[in-house]
Amino acid sequence: MIGACAGVALALAGCDAQQAAPAPADRPELAVMTSLPIFWAEGDVGAMLSGDHAGHWVKQALEARFRPVPVDRLTQIGDRGFLLLAQPRALAGDENVALDDWVRGGGHVLLLADPMLTAHSEYGLGDARAPQPVALLSPILARWGLELTFDPASSPNDGVSDGPLAIPVRMAGRWRLTGGGHESRCKLSENALVAHCQIGAGTALLLADAALVEDGDHPDESARAALEKLLDSAFGAPDA
Repeated sequence: MIGACAGVALALAGCDAQQAAPAPADRPELAVMTSLPIFWAEGDVGAMLSGDHAGHWVKQALEARFRPVPVDRLTQIGDRGFLLLAQPRALAGDENVALDDWVRGGGHVLLLADPMLTAHSEYGLGDARAPQPVALLSPILARWGLELTFDPASSPNDGVSDGPLAIPVRMAGRWRLTGGGHESRCKLSENALVAHCQIGAGTALLLADAALVEDGDHPDESARAALEKLLDSAFGAPDA
């Protein structure tokens, strides 16, 4: 089971308790949609076919506390209680509806949405196999009363954000409250990098950057620590 962490303070700082990870059979399923090569290495056809891509540290971190299940469409979430969206592709209309209904019904989502992805890709610009370069999620964000903004003049090329999470960022965006959320209540961190929303019976924790999970081979310790705190804040710390 996963213990709950509630409130924006926890959303910004994570749960403090360090608890042992549950046994594999007891780990909850985590639906994952991402355009980043977290589960399948770019250009590695054999790994893509077998699903045997163990190198990315994010995949390993997720497997330490969940049973990650990659999904192609958000209509496939089913009755899973947890969802990670890491720089997903643009969503179809029925996926926006399915995601909104799922969260309002009690689902919990962690969204990493980058307005200017800096990750290197072996695939050229415009190649459908390449990571999504710009987050295109305006319909669902508007439904929740949020807008993802980006000012290249004020966004650092590389650095670590202020605040308790100390998140590694590159060309990060900022969240803006639009006041138009339908039965949703969102609060922003002081630097507007993180938004925490109560949406119906569910929650959404949103980060306006994805640099945290871009580097699959040599992440620094701040990236690992920040991801763990984000997972704690979005889904709760693992129970012993």
